[in-house]
Amino acid sequence: MEQPTNRQGDLQTMKVLNIEIKAQSRDVDSVRTILKSKNARFVGEDHQTDTYFNVKKGRLKLREGNIENSLIFYERNDQSDPKESMVTLYKATPDSSLKEILIGSIGVKVVVDKKREIYFIENVKFHIDLVADLGSFVEIEAISENGQTDRDTLLEQCNSYVELFGISAGDLIHCSYSDLLLDRKR
Repeated sequence: MEQPTNRQGDLQTMKVLNIEIKAQSRDVDSVRTILKSKNARFVGEDHQTDTYFNVKKGRLKLREGNIENSLIFYERNDQSDPKESMVTLYKATPDSSLKEILIGSIGVKVVVDKKREIYFIENVKFHIDLVADLGSFVEIEAISENGQTDRDTLLEQCNSYVELFGISAGDLIHCSYSDLLLDRKR
């Protein structure tokens, strides 16, 4: 899903509509078993460092991993229910000077260190995350590239997997990992 679709010089960007949930998980093995039973495509396990930068609106993070490397900007309301966001991805090159430029110009807000298993069923992306200092989580992202899937269908997909995984309302997380880490530091 992070393959660039637009080229401007050597810029590679993509915009996607994303409906997602994030939930605390006490039983990632159950989620993994369900995904395998649905023939989910396992992309791999990625050790990711997400560096969040100080911005006036939205969230800007540089994701550095073995599988995914992108500069990601998104705006999203904090809520426990499925969240809608328009995401702009810039395909980053590992070891580029991009991180140094961003640190020097706008500064680091917080860094999230996680191990992530990545799965897909059609246009729905699943993450099983182990986040340093926070614990285990499951994310469901119903994704529409170039308007291929409408918002209502994305919401329906997201909700159906919440039900399938047995995620309770009390397990849903209303914000990002970055916010959870910042709250712990306060």
